[in-house]
Parts: sequence; C-alpha cells; structure tokens
Amino acid sequence: MNEDYELIDSGNGLKLEKFGPYTLVRPCQQALWPPKHERWDRLSDCEFSRTGGNRWQMKKSVPKEWMVDFAGLRLKASPTDFGHIGIFPEHYQQFEWMKESIPAVQEFKFLNLFAYSGAATLYMAKHHAAVCHVDASKKSVDWARDNALQSQLQDRPIRWIVDDAMKFLKREAQRRSFYHGVLLDPPSFGRGSQGQVFKIEEELVPLLGLVKNVLAPNAQFVVLTNHTPGLTGQVLKNCLESVQFGSGSVDCGEMLIPSKSGWPLPSGSYARWKKGGMA
Repeated sequence: MNEDYELIDSGNGLKLEKFGPYTLVRPCQQALWPPKHERWDRLSDCEFSRTGGNRWQMKKSVPKEWMVDFAGLRLKASPTDFGHIGIFPEHYQQFEWMKESIPAVQEFKFLNLFAYSGAATLYMAKHHAAVCHVDASKKSVDWARDNALQSQLQDRPIRWIVDDAMKFLKREAQRRSFYHGVLLDPPSFGRGSQGQVFKIEEELVPLLGLVKNVLAPNAQFVVLTNHTPGLTGQVLKNCLESVQFGSGSVDCGEMLIPSKSGWPLPSGSYARWKKGGMA
C-alpha cells in the first residue's frame, strides 16, 4: 500500500501484515478463503490469539513499540491487549478522498471524532486543514500527540480534546463552532471518561444529528466508517441519508486493504456524504 506497511496474505480467519520491520498475524473473521501462501510461520514475528484469552505470542524479539512510515506520516506501532497496534490501513482510501476537498475552502476546519491514535488528524493537518481531534481516552490522545511529534506536525493547528463525542458536539453547537469536514469512526460499544455507555445501534442516528449541527454552511463532507459486524455500507448510507445533511450525494462501500500477492481484504464499511454532485 505505502511505505512500511504491506498486507502479505490472508485466509483461514487470519491476516498476515508487515508493519515496518515486523510481521504480524492477527485474527480476521472475514477471511474465509484459503491463504495463497504457505508456511506463514516462517514469515511472522508474532501472533495475536483470542484462544484462552487475548494474548500476543512472540516468536521473535518484538519491542513494545516501534515506528512505521505510513501515509506520509511517522506513526508509533504498539501491540495492544485488543490486538490493535494503533494503525488502521483500511482508512487510507478515506484519507485521500477527504484531502481532495481541502482546496474548496480557504480555511478548512476538519473534525475527527473517535480519533484514536490520530492518523487521519495528522494526514489532514499535513495537507493544511485546521483539525480538531476528539477521543474519550486520554491515552489515545497522548498517543496521537506523540505521532504528531514524530511526524514533525506538532506545530500545525490541531486542537487535542479528551471528551465524550456526543457531549463535545453539543457544546460545539452551543458555541457555534462549525466544520467543513467531519470523520467519525464510532465503536460498536464504548464507555466515556465519566462512565457514559455508547451502543452504536442506539446512538448512531442521534450522533449523526449532532454532527449535522456543527456543519458549516459550506461544509464539504461527512465520512462515517465502522467495523461492527452487520453494519454494512448500505446500513451506514441509510443512516446518513436519514439525517439530510443538505444538497449533495451519499455513496458507500467496503473498506478494503489491497494486497500485492494475496486477496484484497474487506475491513469494515463506510458511507460518505459529499456536498454538491456525485460522491
């Protein structure tokens, strides 16, 4: 795909990926097909397993964290207890799509909700958007700020916010603080810093209504991504269209990770509203 990342292969419910100098095996429920390559054990440095409890099995010496060049950024990879490492390659296609709208507005303001370790934040900041990065986890926001430093983007106009997304949106609307582009990647289930419970089946449409309240009159896009099983691109598209952001169109699809030598890997769904003509 780019720089230090490669999807080498997938199959039998697993995916084999290269992040910088290390190759990881992680579960992938969608990969029902047989892999194209044999002997993954010769290639992999570590494997994440959910059998008997979440754990990483280290076959070689792998550090707790290392740096990866991805999407023109310098990002920290770190294996977590949930099997993530802080980089989501399937989002890259959305980065490029969002970037195209920045020249349409003189001072483009971008809001990244559920922003995690900040790859989208930094990509948009690198391309001259003013960014507001929001996540309920201080640890995640600190991770993103470290990525900004590593990518030499620490001086770009980025607001770092530790807050519940829905509470933040309500306050922004009261302050009449508006954005030209919004990306949101809500979890299936989450708990805010003050114990707030978020269930996507119940909260998605109300959440999108709050997003609508912070869109500038000349807003260019809203991008919704998700990894919840059962929430297809069409489901997300229907939810976006029900909110009626304004004149424009909505498209949807699967987020895919391409592979030079294996199968393209579906990794969640997206829907996106774009102002004006076709999305």
